[in-house]
Amino acid sequence: MGTGRLTGRRDQEATTVPEASTAGGSAGGVPRSLAEALRARGDDALAALLHARPDLLSPVPGDVTQLATRAGTRASVVRALERLDRFALQTAEALAVAPDPCPYPVLESLLTGQEGTTGHDNGARAALPRALTTLRDQALVWGDDERLRLVRTARELLAPSAQRPSPTGLGPTVAEATSGMSPTRIQEIVAALGLPATHDPVSAVSALTGLFTDPQRMSALLDEAPAEAHQVLGRLVWGPPYGEVTPNPTAPVRWLRDRGLLLPASARTVVLPREVALHLRGGLAHRDTAPVAPPVPAHREHRPQLVDANAAGQALAALSTVEELVKSWEHAGPLVLRAGGLAVRDLKRAAATLDTTEAAAAFWIELAYAAGLLASDGEADERYAPTPAFDDWCELPPAERWSALAAAWLPATRTSGLVGEQDGKGRTLSALGPDLDRSAAPEVRRRVLELLAALPEGASPAPEAVLDRLAWERPVRGASDLRARLAHWTLSEAEVLGVSGRGALSTFGRALLEHRDPAPLLAPLLPEPVDHVLLQADLTAVAPGPLRRPLGDTLAVLADVESKGGATVYRFTPGSVRRALDAGHAAADLHAFLEEHSRTPVPQPLAYLIDDVARRHGHLRVGAASSYVRCDDDAMLGEILADKRSAGLGLRRLAPTVLAAQAEPTALLEGLRAMGYAPAAESLTGDVLVARADAHRTPPRSAPVPVPDGPPVPDDTLLGAAVRAIRAGDLAATAVRKEPAAAVGAPGELPRTSAAETLATVQAAALTGSAVWIGYVNADGAASQRVIAPVRVEGGFVTGYDHTADEVRTYALHRITGVAELAEEHL
Repeated sequence: MGTGRLTGRRDQEATTVPEASTAGGSAGGVPRSLAEALRARGDDALAALLHARPDLLSPVPGDVTQLATRAGTRASVVRALERLDRFALQTAEALAVAPDPCPYPVLESLLTGQEGTTGHDNGARAALPRALTTLRDQALVWGDDERLRLVRTARELLAPSAQRPSPTGLGPTVAEATSGMSPTRIQEIVAALGLPATHDPVSAVSALTGLFTDPQRMSALLDEAPAEAHQVLGRLVWGPPYGEVTPNPTAPVRWLRDRGLLLPASARTVVLPREVALHLRGGLAHRDTAPVAPPVPAHREHRPQLVDANAAGQALAALSTVEELVKSWEHAGPLVLRAGGLAVRDLKRAAATLDTTEAAAAFWIELAYAAGLLASDGEADERYAPTPAFDDWCELPPAERWSALAAAWLPATRTSGLVGEQDGKGRTLSALGPDLDRSAAPEVRRRVLELLAALPEGASPAPEAVLDRLAWERPVRGASDLRARLAHWTLSEAEVLGVSGRGALSTFGRALLEHRDPAPLLAPLLPEPVDHVLLQADLTAVAPGPLRRPLGDTLAVLADVESKGGATVYRFTPGSVRRALDAGHAAADLHAFLEEHSRTPVPQPLAYLIDDVARRHGHLRVGAASSYVRCDDDAMLGEILADKRSAGLGLRRLAPTVLAAQAEPTALLEGLRAMGYAPAAESLTGDVLVARADAHRTPPRSAPVPVPDGPPVPDDTLLGAAVRAIRAGDLAATAVRKEPAAAVGAPGELPRTSAAETLATVQAAALTGSAVWIGYVNADGAASQRVIAPVRVEGGFVTGYDHTADEVRTYALHRITGVAELAEEHL
């Protein structure tokens, strides 16, 4: 119930009172239009409306009539309905099938059941005033309790039709269902029911409606129905109200059709009239109402210290993961696809680097992108690479680095959970690609954290309870489905990021939610970086905690990471040692480095490994001739020439210690290394080239800006200015002007006076300090009405205080269409 999608065509329904009309007045203080209802509101209530529906401010309405008109537009109403909770939406749906206008008792009975029937008041009676206040505050309902009116557009969206069933499951009224029926057939139904014949179809339909809305007469009629007829009605009563019939229907269906309890909707379809369904339902518009939000109780409870410790561990792992990811792209980052984004193979490669799943890798990639740590470099051969901001981020203390990541995650609209799915055109959504923004993500993310924060410290809810609560708060189908997926992703992302621990919100996660700096709360929970490792005889080194940056950077070159966790294990291999030698480190430097930073003696196998690789490293020299190999040991060069694996290198001896090659130096180096040698590159001067690749950085890049969910929520300053402008515009549109009447056009038209009359009137107003009403057409041709108090008139311009804009402005006299003095009571 109450989850119908707000789409479909507009039905043509007449409304007896124009909602945005300003003509006429209120009878006995009762507003006769939505504009009058809004005009009667105080400034605070008007500001609350603009705050709840910020789309009404784009641009600021000129007066209350424009505000009411805009509040009734289809796009704005759809947006407002989508933001209602389940019971407020069910209340609006009940009003859509109720008489227009609807008295409060009638609406109450639609939600709680008719008097004398089995009640469904599960708190609906007590919750109805709150729901009705919400609808009034949102300008979706207006009128007093005796004449409640749902705005016309909302009624069109929520009322049932053949093309768009109502979420209530109700069908059309008797009058609507018989609108195309022949008068003869209507009289036949009247006669079958034992009602007196009428002279016209209108009175006949009224008689049918009167019978179907009379509980006693309807009960007597249904008592005469065959048992099978009750079964037919039971299948239609809660919707959908339409059913197919054969050309020769069964006897129970004929009995119902002959008496108008089923009315033809098409040649082979019948419909259950709304009045009949309401009688069978006991007057309920919905089978089930949900007046109270589902609770989110504590599912498990942990010690708050344990939650914080668990979350801090996750936060530390998150920092390590992001740093490792971005550093893996600093030399040869992945290419940017032509349509934007990351190729599937590059996502798989990143997942392998991080030793995680592709979905998790997509999350870390999108998080680093949202934090501005990586971006595309903009080159012709465009690649993703770290930004200069990454270097600054690396220099921050760990707690501040985590704060930067969390602050980027909370308001981000890019949604990594969509990676791998297909868009509406069947294209696969890629990480870092377009179409990943979901404007509802920040709101859902914050709402999930708020639900966690509402629990006692250390308590975690069941995920199903969180999802049920969000579905109640935004029940519209489509929006609700997306919010459920966003909530599920939020719970998992908050856990791996360290915002929560064991499903409960951490202390520093609460600070993040409350717009406080979480770093001071997180810092004491993180281990201090260590300056040593523990070398072991199996050619591994154990880091008992996070390493200080210089130590960690050097060790990452000298050894390969074998496993991660509370303690990181590094393994030394011939390839890793050669990598360190290629980076410019000498064997003696490596021995000194290990002795300085190891709390255990350097194992002999590790020392032998370094010396053995260093002894062979650089023994061969490769240069450009296209390339050449130089070695003092001519026997080794002979061995290389005799090796069949060197045939593809195009080698030939130039001298006893020099071989020339057709291959490029880089290919020659790789070929000799594949044969088991350890050559070193040589410069033009004969020096060994250090193979340290400079880390690539993009030009300065800004972090991606979240895509807002509609217009931003206005602040108090903007709301105050907007309310003043609307009130002033209303004054200009409705102010009483003095004679001459020639200056005043028809209602809503600009005043018309001659240039001489305009000049004389504004000059007189400037001398007396009084306000005047003017019509003005700006340079773009836009016309408006304004109330101004002229201060100076010279050079073809009038300068004065504009009450409509609440500021001093200057207007060209030739653009003023006319002017009129205000009546004394409006000065």
